[in-house]
Amino acid sequence: MISLYWFIRNPVLPSIDSLNEKSEEEFIHAINVLFEAAPPLADELYKNRPYKNYDELITKAEYITEKLSYEDRIIVINAHPRIGLNPNNELISALSYKEQGLDKEQKVNEEEKKEILETYEKLRKLNEKYEEKFGFKFVEFVAGRPKKDIVPVMEKRLNNESNEEIRTGIKAMMLIARDRLSKLWTQGFDIHLKKQNSCLNPMYH
Repeated sequence: MISLYWFIRNPVLPSIDSLNEKSEEEFIHAINVLFEAAPPLADELYKNRPYKNYDELITKAEYITEKLSYEDRIIVINAHPRIGLNPNNELISALSYKEQGLDKEQKVNEEEKKEILETYEKLRKLNEKYEEKFGFKFVEFVAGRPKKDIVPVMEKRLNNESNEEIRTGIKAMMLIARDRLSKLWTQGFDIHLKKQNSCLNPMYH
């Protein structure tokens, strides 16, 4: 039997048929694995059920966000966690923890730890500067890059206009959702149920 600890460490998605049949609250909770979705997006996605697959759901999310008002787009973007959160000070989802490379940071030496803490401080200041200028959070598809590589990206994007930045942030959110989907399918719910039924050692999970 798969343990509760496995599910906490490895978020999974229900089958698309199961998702389509869920209550609104259950539906929104499930898709938060992909989007950390705010009401303007989550509510519209629920209204547009059923979906043939999760790829169609993300495509619909892209369409919905294009049609949202500027104010609602800000709400959608601000549901996403900040880049560069210090896990010792902030709560962060299991997927964001891995996406931002926080699991790897637990295995560094003292010199590397010092550099990481300096990067955290740079990102904290840049996040403040960005949010003060634009009024919403900076979102970037990190794609496995170290945090220090995000610093110049933030510095460059601070020169952009608000409309360009909100489009860039929404696009990044959708790239993150598609990346999460690909990873969740490779280690997804049905696959692990098959492993469970094959009587694999539960300690493996």
